[in-house]
Amino acid sequence: MSLVCKNIVKTYHKTDVLKNISLEIEQGKIYGLIGRNGAGKTTLLSVLTAQNPATCGTVCYNGEPVWENQKALDHLCFSRELNPISATGPNTMKIKEYLRIASVFYPNWDKQMASDLVEMFHLDVKKKIAKVSKGMMSMVTIIVAMASKADITIMDEPAAGLDVVAREQLYRIVIDEYTKTGRTFIISTHIIEEAADVFEEVIILKEGRLLCKENTQNLLERSFHVSGNALDVDAVCAGLDTYHEKKMGRSKGVTVILKDGQKLAQGYDVTVQPVSLQELFLALCGEEAGV
Repeated sequence: MSLVCKNIVKTYHKTDVLKNISLEIEQGKIYGLIGRNGAGKTTLLSVLTAQNPATCGTVCYNGEPVWENQKALDHLCFSRELNPISATGPNTMKIKEYLRIASVFYPNWDKQMASDLVEMFHLDVKKKIAKVSKGMMSMVTIIVAMASKADITIMDEPAAGLDVVAREQLYRIVIDEYTKTGRTFIISTHIIEEAADVFEEVIILKEGRLLCKENTQNLLERSFHVSGNALDVDAVCAGLDTYHEKKMGRSKGVTVILKDGQKLAQGYDVTVQPVSLQELFLALCGEEAGV
């Protein structure tokens, strides 16, 4: 079973927010979705789960279109950020009511898991959504995602507003559930470094385009930062794809991603260092001023 999108385009006011994206989300993996603000992450996730129609292209779960197809949608959960403001003013819905509605919406809802997570997060379910902190709203979205028991579960910025303890709980919950059930998770986040070890595969969006979808470890094993005398760096990286070039006088630093069969040239006085996922993201998507 897999979730497949082909040639997805999403246009708002004559601007393409998603630009011909094709990818396959396979069963039994944890994906990390990263990209700068405005890259199209939330739009892509909403299209994948039929919460937003694509302008062009198709999305299918297990071969069946997801749009207006409850049979396919029963296998998907997109738990997105709560909004403290509704169309008529402050969101006065209580947390317990929000969870009750979710329990009706998702056919495989695990009431006991929802209850256990409410207790773990010390949530007061009698509070209104408009009256709780951003971190507490994130906890609610995590509970919905996990208790939905959906085969493909998508979380949009679930760590937003969480302190370091709660973020550690989040990643442990995801890994434990993945280990027990083999569910697929897609986690969109800006907190890249501490989540990197959780992601089996990483999906990188840049300006509405799919820049990369690859096994995280394999990608990092062939990514390096090369620095030293500019002439030596150029010689070492000749013919290779380089990113995020920085010069200081006669010195230079670049990030390089090797393709199959490629190697860095030897015999030059340069420093070659591995890069983290966050550093690689900065090299691919950041500007000189940073991300």
